[in-house]
This record gives sequence, structure tokens and C-alpha cells, in this order.
Amino acid sequence: MKRTSENQRVTEIIGILSGCYPDVKTQLDHGDAFQLLVATILSAQCTDRQVNRVTPGLFRKFPNPQAFADADPTLLENLVRPTGYFRSKARHIRECARAIIGQYGGRVPDSLDALIKLPGVGRKTANVVLGAAFGQQTIVVDTHVKRIARRLGLTGSADPGRIEQDLMKVIPKAAWSAFSLQLIYLGREYCIARKPRCAVCPLNALCPSAIRPEESPEKLDGRDDA
Repeated sequence: MKRTSENQRVTEIIGILSGCYPDVKTQLDHGDAFQLLVATILSAQCTDRQVNRVTPGLFRKFPNPQAFADADPTLLENLVRPTGYFRSKARHIRECARAIIGQYGGRVPDSLDALIKLPGVGRKTANVVLGAAFGQQTIVVDTHVKRIARRLGLTGSADPGRIEQDLMKVIPKAAWSAFSLQLIYLGREYCIARKPRCAVCPLNALCPSAIRPEESPEKLDGRDDA
């Protein structure tokens, strides 16, 4: 009975999120799979808005993988500097471009196993590309998804890989990509890290961590580390 009740709660969560955010997509501006890959690498420890300020000029200067592979390291570092960790990001992008040219003829691979072998590409980046560029069903675990999945009680883990697996078990596969993006939207609008807007959150009644008017935000301390 408990399992049935939990399944019903998850179904209601999905329904509410789909009603609030029926048309979700990555907020990273891009023209093709490679540009999305580069933008996602740059988005680590950086906001999508800031990445979108950098990439138009970056992609004009380097329009394809070969251009990135041949890029002057110092010039590339200077262009991506506003996204933070610019030296490692520039190095990863150059190495990634070279690997794509050498191993895949300049085309971004469309499998998780291949993507995570590229320099600077982890599961989160790979899942963003697979979902947004190739239309595959993936769950992207960023800081918003990690925080909200824990607050909703959909996982008890703080490890992104484990969170991904936990969500894959309870969310229907056809909803994976949309669900993780919907959590990101929810995190930006309502389920904020330090001062969540629980009183007006559409998932309030279904969230075991929801703060009631008489309660303090410290209630979330055990579930929130982002």
C-alpha cells in the first residue's frame, strides 16, 4: 500500500510540473550538438545566463570543432574567462574537439559511453547533450535537481550518479528529460537553495520538506547541501 501511495504521489508531482512547465528546453543557446557540448562544459560552476553572454562571440571566432582544436590556448582562455575555471575549461574544450575530430570524424557521438570518454565530459554534460541535441530520454542532475529531488524525498543520496539512478527508478522513462528540466525551472522560480518559496510552490502539498508558516528554513538543513 505504501508503494502504491508513493507511486501516486510521484504521478501527481509529474502532472503538476507538466502543467506548470509544459514546454521545457535547455537554457543554453546553441546551434548544433558541438556548440551545446561546449556551452555545457562552460556551464560548470557558472550560470546559463553568463555562458550565453560568452558563447556568441566564442562561436563566431571558433565556428566548428577544427577551429577549437587549432585555437590559440591563451586566446581561448581569455574568451571563456568570464565563465570561471577558464584554464581547465579551455583545455578540456580543445582536447574534446581534437578527440571528436580524431575519433568521430568531427561529429559529436550520440551515446553516453562515448561522450563520457571525451575530455571534460561527465554524466551531467553527456546527458544534457543526449537529451537536448539527440532527443534521447536522460536525467540531468545539476544542483537544482539534486536539491529538489532530496527535498521531495525521491532520493536520500547526495551523489549525482546515485540520484540519477534513483530518479530513473521512480520516473517513467518517457518523462525523464522533461522531468529534470522541470525541476530546474522549479528550482529557479520556487525551490531556491537558501530561501525556498514554499508557501507558493505548486508542489507544497506533496513535499515532505515544505516549510510551513510557523517553521524555520533550518528544517531543510538535513536535505539541502546546494
